[in-house]
Amino acid sequence: MNAERNLLRWASGIMLVLGVGHLTLLTISSWSDIVGWAERGVWAAVPLGLNETDPTVAYLRNEVTFWAGPGSFSVPLILLGALILHLAGRGVAVPAWVGWGFAAWCLVGGVLLVPSPYFVGVVAGVLVVLAARRRARAEETAPV
Repeated sequence: MNAERNLLRWASGIMLVLGVGHLTLLTISSWSDIVGWAERGVWAAVPLGLNETDPTVAYLRNEVTFWAGPGSFSVPLILLGALILHLAGRGVAVPAWVGWGFAAWCLVGGVLLVPSPYFVGVVAGVLVVLAARRRARAEETAPV
């Protein structure tokens, strides 16, 4: 049980570092764009612009800042990491499919965006799978 918790804590730590790190780097590198959202009143500061035929550099930079920040994987990744950390602290099992799905997503992302820290996410996914397998094995061998 303790080994399972440790695996899940490591997995959640990796997820949290990836998510928070991504948002931190974006904030540092695109601070002027983020400040521009506040100056424009936040509401619709990042227009969808489906009919934009000749976008300006400023328009594209604004879009990239959004999709690399609050519109990216980082916020759900932080939430997933925090949830897994919470469940590990309570001794609740995290299903193996969560780990498999996360590892597969990170593997595809890493292949498409090389070099990238996506591959570290594969490690977190595998740790969730290992924790689930240990839990299943412990439940099979537990006396009834």
